[in-house]
Formats: sequence, C-alpha cells, structure tokens
Amino acid sequence: MFRPKLPTMPQPTGIVTPPTVIEPTRITPGTPTTPPAPAPVPASTRPTIQLTPGTALALVGGGTAVVLVVGAVLVSMLLAVAITGASVAVCAVVLRSLLASDARRR
Repeated sequence: MFRPKLPTMPQPTGIVTPPTVIEPTRITPGTPTTPPAPAPVPASTRPTIQLTPGTALALVGGGTAVVLVVGAVLVSMLLAVAITGASVAVCAVVLRSLLASDARRR
C-alpha cells in the first residue's frame, strides 16, 4: 500500500533501424599554413566621459542623498520592529496579570 509504483519503460513502436557502423576518417598531413596577419583595430567612435569638477560634485551629492535615504528607510523599519516588539511585550504582561488575578478569585 505504501510502496511507490514505478512506471515501466515504454517499448519503442514502429520500425526500429539497427545501429550503423561509423568508420574513422584518416588524417592526411598537408602543408602547414601561416596564420593570417591580425587586422588593425578601428578607433572607437564613442565619446569618452570627461568628469568636470561640477559633474564630480553632482555625483558625490547624488550618492550621498541615496545613502541618506536608504539609511533613513532602514532605521525607520528597525524602529517599527522595536516598537511592535515592545507593544507585544506590554500586551503579554497585561494579559498575564489579568489571567493570574482571575485565577486567584476562584
């Protein structure tokens, strides 16, 4: 009942051709060829990036803003988790106190 049932492999249907024999090819030595000369590399047509003091300052300012925003988001998430944990702990203490006082009255 609990043993898995393995499927049987299906048998091939239709015309089955026998395997063909492949004979190895012979390698005949030939005259050695010289490799072609390397082609000259064309010059790039893309403009190079030039950093001026203004663009460098803009990049530094943008990077700083991204780091500050990401840091603020992470700190706020950590603070939210801490506040939630503290409120759950307070609720647990209050419920424990209520249940203990209820048990003493009986």
